[in-house]
Parts: sequence; structure tokens; C-alpha cells
Amino acid sequence: MKNKIYQLDAFTDKLFGGNPAAVCPLVEWLPDSMLQNIAMENNLAETAFYVKENSGYRIRWFTPNVEVDLCGHATLAAAYVLFNIEQYAESEIAFNSRSGMLKVFRRDDLICLDFPADPIQEVALNDELLNCFDIQPEKIYKGLSDYLFIFSKESQIKNIGVNLFNIEKLKARGVIITSRGTEVDFVSRFFAPQCGINEDPVTGSAHTSLTPYWRSVLNKDEMTAMQLSPRKGFLICRYLGDRIEISGNVKLYMSGEIYI
Repeated sequence: MKNKIYQLDAFTDKLFGGNPAAVCPLVEWLPDSMLQNIAMENNLAETAFYVKENSGYRIRWFTPNVEVDLCGHATLAAAYVLFNIEQYAESEIAFNSRSGMLKVFRRDDLICLDFPADPIQEVALNDELLNCFDIQPEKIYKGLSDYLFIFSKESQIKNIGVNLFNIEKLKARGVIITSRGTEVDFVSRFFAPQCGINEDPVTGSAHTSLTPYWRSVLNKDEMTAMQLSPRKGFLICRYLGDRIEISGNVKLYMSGEIYI
């Protein structure tokens, strides 16, 4: 059996930047074990699979280790495949998912994700959390899936010492660290060793937590953001109340077939 596969760099306008994702359009769902094996073989942060449904498409995301509830960069990549390769004629795509209905649309040269906002609550600083990094944060918040550590300077985000062993022990998908930016409104990094991703290059879904936080600090509904992984990624985030709009570019790197 042959199946199409694409590899794309999301949240960047340059190849070898942003976050690489694989996208596999399917006619019907394969067994979950097969989906996980394909993602493991791809060995990328995420592999997205989608199937056409009456009301749009259903999308699922797999790391090399687990299926996840939400992934921004692989959704952006899947939308690029539909808009630019698979000849999807409409201006908006409705993806049904484990996180509910996700709408994706085009605005000028950007692809825009409409994701649910992640409510965050401040938590007490304790040794379990503080031992994840060599610098103490100003505050820590917890969302539905991730911890959010607040720091004062971009240089701390760039140069921080990370203890992946301690992060992996947390009961969370991963940890976001963030500060104000020098060239953009805010910067971040994301660590998720418990999902098989020591550092994710660009994490769209993390911005469903980051955007509400920085909106409350900066009093701005539209903000620019950069994720400071070695590959870097650039995002435009809009606060819409209980929804977050996350926009970026995508570059196609590879198309081909897998044999399963």
C-alpha cells in the first residue's frame, strides 16, 4: 500500500527554519498502531494525519512516542498541503480534532489557525518546578497541558540551563518559558521530554497559553512572537477572548510516498 507524505517547515518563510512536520493525507483511518509507527519512523516532532469527513476533515497528531491533543505547527502544515497541493478550493478549512473544531484560513500570504485559548492559573513556586532550570522564574502558571514559566529578560530565555530529567518527571505535556522580546513582543522556548521532544523548534499550541498571558501584561490584542530554538520561528498572535488566532508561513521541503 502506498500513501502520500509531505514534509514542511512551519512558522517560517525559509527552508530549514521553523518546525518541521510530516503530513499524511488518508482516505480512511489506519490502525492507531500503524499511525504511531509512521510517526516514529518519521522521527519529527509531529506527524499529522487527516481524513475527509462530511463537515470537513478530522485531524490527528502524533509525536514519535504518543498521540497529542493539539498541535499548531502540524495543523498549519496540513492546511498548507490542502490549500496549495491537494487543490482545496475553499478559503477556510474546518478540522475536527480531540481539541474540538479548529478553523484554518488564509490571510494574504499567511495561514491562520483559530484555536481555543488555554486558561492558565498561577501556581506556587516549589522545588519540583524550580529544579527544572538554573534560573528562578518570576512566576509560574499551569494550563490544561503545560507549565508556563515567566522570566524577566530575553537573554535568560536564550541562555538558560535546562534539566530535562526534572522536566520529564512533571505531570504535564511540557514546559514553556517566556519573557518580553527585544525585537518582538514576546519570546519563548518549549521543552517536552515526556513526549519524546527535548526541545520543540516552534510550538503553535503553546501560544494558546502565551497569548492570553502577554495580552494581560502588554494590553495588546495582536502581538508578534518568536520561539528561540536553534531553528527559530515567527508567529503573529491575536487574542479573541476564548479563542486565539495564530498565524505564520510554511515552506514545503519534500513530497513523496510511503509504502506500508
